[in-house]
Amino acid sequence: MRVVSGIQPTGSLHLGNYLGAIRNWVRMQDAMDADSECLFFLADLHAISMPHSPAELKAATLEMAAAVVACGIDPTRSILFNQAQVPAHAELQWLLNGTARMGWLSRMTQFKDKSGKNREGASVALFTYPVLQAADVLLYQATHVPVGDDQKQHLELARDIAQKFNNDFCTEDAPVFTLPDPIIPPGAARIMSLRDGTAKMSKSDPSDMSRINLADDSDEVMKKVKKAKTDPEPLPSEEAGLEGRPEALNLVTIYAALTDKSVADVLAEHGGQGFGSFKPALGELLVETLSPITARFTGLLEDRESLDAILARGAAKARQIAGPTLDQAYRALGLVRG
Repeated sequence: MRVVSGIQPTGSLHLGNYLGAIRNWVRMQDAMDADSECLFFLADLHAISMPHSPAELKAATLEMAAAVVACGIDPTRSILFNQAQVPAHAELQWLLNGTARMGWLSRMTQFKDKSGKNREGASVALFTYPVLQAADVLLYQATHVPVGDDQKQHLELARDIAQKFNNDFCTEDAPVFTLPDPIIPPGAARIMSLRDGTAKMSKSDPSDMSRINLADDSDEVMKKVKKAKTDPEPLPSEEAGLEGRPEALNLVTIYAALTDKSVADVLAEHGGQGFGSFKPALGELLVETLSPITARFTGLLEDRESLDAILARGAAKARQIAGPTLDQAYRALGLVRG
């Protein structure tokens, strides 16, 4: 079993990033047996499909690398790298562009969402983004790829591209590409703003009080939780009582996610309490969970040499795995390489 998964590098990482993709990566790594393998990459090539600041992308890539290691990805057990250090990603994308079809890409809903009304002004990279995603996983003969609801369509496209390439250029008993199967990770908690329970926690919110940053110290975490927007009613004993109370639901959801309990279990334990009691309990839980992560995260950001070494070692391993597949793809297409 070989699992491949990527994440776009974003700066100013917060609690929502941790409880979303990053924690799931750690759990996948920890569930692997000795014969299985995880490759996790930072999708910096994908990031340039949208307008970006080069300096911010570089900083965000290093920050994301520090975060995933701080959260528990062990570079000696998993392969961690950024795409730009493995040119085979871009090479295979070009080779697969000959197999992908305009009609397939035109149906991708993410392109429609991200380009909005200005499709003529969108980059070609944004349109062909799913072909690079296909290359990301096919390059490593991935057997499984974690997908959320927004990525199912892209994995189906990767399978279609692999199947057509194998049919068009390979013999039946010697296909180049493995068709990866999806892994549906446990539903990640939807973490909302501490100032507005109807908006997702986001680095783009102008108020720093709206989010718990991975770089926040214990005092900042406690202050933000205590000042989080709530309502005057105590916590209900059942989930139905949270209807119409988005801020209360958000704080209970965070508590549930951190303790691996359901919202119903948290309410059974804390129902009837006012936020004067619940907020300190949540703050202490956050501090207990995040303090070791924050210490490791800030330490790695200050040790650029170690961070560079982690990514370089991971990229070297990734290039070694990717090489034979890329060579086979070139040969299958009849390209002369000497």
